[in-house]
Amino acid sequence: MYMDVHEDSEHRPTKPCAGVANKTLMIQGCTSDAGKSTLVTALCRLLERRGVKVAPFKPQNMALNSAVTADGGEIGRAQAVQAAACRIPAHTDHNPVLLKPTADCTAQVIIHGKAIGNLSAIDYLAYKRQAKTAVFESWRRLEAAHEAVVVEGAGSPAEINLREGDIANMGFAEEADCPVWLVADIDRGGVFAHIVGTLACLSESEQARIQGFIINRFRGDLSLLQPGLDWLEAKTGKPVLAVLPYLHGLDIAAEDAVPRLKGKDAPYRVIVPALPHIANHSDFDPFLQLDGVDFRFVGPGQAIPPADLIILPGSKNTRGDVGKLFEWGWDKAIARHLRYGGKLIGVCGGYQMLGEVIADPHGIEGEPGSTQGLGLLPLTTVMAQEKTLRDVCGTLSLSGRTVTVRGYEIHHGETAVPAPAPLQLEGRPDGALSSDGQVLGSYLHGIFDEPAALNLVLEWAGCDSRASQRTSDILDAAIDRLTDALETALDWDRARSAGLSLP
Repeated sequence: MYMDVHEDSEHRPTKPCAGVANKTLMIQGCTSDAGKSTLVTALCRLLERRGVKVAPFKPQNMALNSAVTADGGEIGRAQAVQAAACRIPAHTDHNPVLLKPTADCTAQVIIHGKAIGNLSAIDYLAYKRQAKTAVFESWRRLEAAHEAVVVEGAGSPAEINLREGDIANMGFAEEADCPVWLVADIDRGGVFAHIVGTLACLSESEQARIQGFIINRFRGDLSLLQPGLDWLEAKTGKPVLAVLPYLHGLDIAAEDAVPRLKGKDAPYRVIVPALPHIANHSDFDPFLQLDGVDFRFVGPGQAIPPADLIILPGSKNTRGDVGKLFEWGWDKAIARHLRYGGKLIGVCGGYQMLGEVIADPHGIEGEPGSTQGLGLLPLTTVMAQEKTLRDVCGTLSLSGRTVTVRGYEIHHGETAVPAPAPLQLEGRPDGALSSDGQVLGSYLHGIFDEPAALNLVLEWAGCDSRASQRTSDILDAAIDRLTDALETALDWDRARSAGLSLP
């Protein structure tokens, strides 16, 4: 058995991992982006396929990619995807603590779906006791209502500086007394060092809690990896439960990180400037499915290349991000783009940036004050203390045609809508279209998800490509593809012994 090199008695239960037969199974990772979110998604669908009433859970999430829940709150988008894998509505209990960074050391804290304010990293440490109460309230409700709960950790349990008051990884697992599977990404290299090194940073009881390993994103002949797997099992005394293949073109967005896209050789180019506090980048996933479209994010320090369509994304710090847009000269690139006949769209925070002024009198996203926008639409936005959170449906009218749209709103800003508005959402006007027809803005996240709506936007923007599938259908097929791979790779007997409850 692996030897203890880190003593930590604060969370040590009397019987380590006595909960192997419990309803709850937790997935932790050796690193961020090791595959925790996708593995939880696949496990949720695998259990759902077998008739198990299952729910996802992430105690604490730090992400700017979020979703509106059926009970009118806000959670991390990854948990909304996992709820879809379970075929249940997303609920605030699936992610009771959500942290949305507004600056390097400050985040908006969302508890049970509602924002309670902005806290610095130091202040949040003091708030952790209340956050922990919210976490266990939600988890107990989920355990009471479901036959299985699959929990996603955050980052890595080996982050020694974050152990005190931990509610995201082993701190949760120890108190909930649940088994843990550890996932590592072999595509990064050094997978065995990742696993052994992570174990070395854990206490004896935490090591005992880990029931097995999942190796993710493997390419090649599995027989060539077998000697390493044998060594790992001999070294740690713990089983490898599955080696998951690298799935090219998997259409399940990363939890928060903006995906690295190489672009493709295609006649129509769409550019999204990746501002420092970009939010809900999954809005643009539908463009990745289009033949004939070269879609790219452009990051800090990069010049915006010639494009047919530029889309300004949502932001968790709109005033700060529009300031960076001016600082980096992207405003001049956008002006040049419009001068040569290109089209421009702003979504949520990007919509606010298109206006003349963004005012934040209450300091919702930072210091109180006002900031100049791009002045491309006759709009003034004022940040309100109450956040708007709602799923909506309605219509989009462009180029003399009207189609149905569906999506959600997450914003503090209140923007006066100039008539006539291009969208009607639940009977309310939304968005604006410039007098020359080149600039379009809206608060609606998911505006591109319905094929008819995306196709109308593409037609307006001068693109010949057309979408044929709803984003939700593409996602469901991707979840099934991921789950099929897990079903094939999983050692079922070992998985049951390691805490996976299957009929």
